[in-house]
Amino acid sequence: MDQNLQAELDAILHGAAVASLDDRAFLRVTGSDATRWLNGMVTNSVQALGPGEGCYAFLLNAQGRILGDCTIYREPDGAQPAFVLATSKQQIDAIQKHLDHFIIMDDVELTPMKRYNHTALIIGPEAPQVLRKMENATAGCRSFADTAPLRLQYYPQTTSQLITPAEGQVSRFEISPSFPVDDLFKEAKAAGAIEVSPEALEALRLLEGRPLYGRDITDKYLPQETNQPQALHFNKGCYLGQEIVERIRSRGQVHRLLTPLTLSGELPTEFPAPIQADGKSVGEITSAALVPLPGGDQVFALGYVRREVLDTHAPLTYSGGTVAPRSTAQVQTVAGASK
Repeated sequence: MDQNLQAELDAILHGAAVASLDDRAFLRVTGSDATRWLNGMVTNSVQALGPGEGCYAFLLNAQGRILGDCTIYREPDGAQPAFVLATSKQQIDAIQKHLDHFIIMDDVELTPMKRYNHTALIIGPEAPQVLRKMENATAGCRSFADTAPLRLQYYPQTTSQLITPAEGQVSRFEISPSFPVDDLFKEAKAAGAIEVSPEALEALRLLEGRPLYGRDITDKYLPQETNQPQALHFNKGCYLGQEIVERIRSRGQVHRLLTPLTLSGELPTEFPAPIQADGKSVGEITSAALVPLPGGDQVFALGYVRREVLDTHAPLTYSGGTVAPRSTAQVQTVAGASK
């Protein structure tokens, strides 16, 4: 068992932790047509967002395939609605090019927000308390809260309304300062946060069952196959790729689903790793990580499994051992077990 990794995961689940998010990128969408236009480009309802609110969404092509994912926040102030699109650095150029292609006669402007390309993550049940202690240090910072509901705000502020995490997930806040992020780290650690590694964040991601675009979600998958209903809105009006999404909904199901998994065996070294049932291919493992838990290390994974196999509970295997679907409610079980 990796003692350091276990201590870092324990800080995330029971206290407060701080980490660097080197992969974050932001695109600002402004103009008098921004609300209508952006609403027609993504799978979730931009027009329903109030000031400071956000939503997770996919960008699709005309065939309904997923070109990227992002979280879209409406800025909390301004004479007319403006939006911040938060995604990964690996996606930002392709997303901007895709969106720019569909600005025809619209009053819309896309502006990369390079000033905020250095982001710190403050995460854990005690993260709000840490932020309160940091109010002076974070004044003027842009804060993205991955909680329910998603929020975009500026500090200083009260964080009491941001404490409740999404089901099965830990409260987290992304802080994008205009000053060196190292200074923010010092303040966070002085306020009680423990610095954690990318390996700890990856272990948490697999524990929570959160997919990563480019690995668990790619352009070969359809939205409903990813099992991310929070990315879809079915009463928002027309958008690119909507016809395919609606056709799938009318048929009632898809043939495969992205599923949180537990692996009993070796950690896969190559992805995707085939999943079999009765010697037949029934899916693939898209990502996996060794997660240190109080009862011993476990290999948690994400992967696509045929719907009929999930329904019949057929035994599943991969080259290194066996596969079992699991519930992401285990996050709360793990959090309570090691207190």
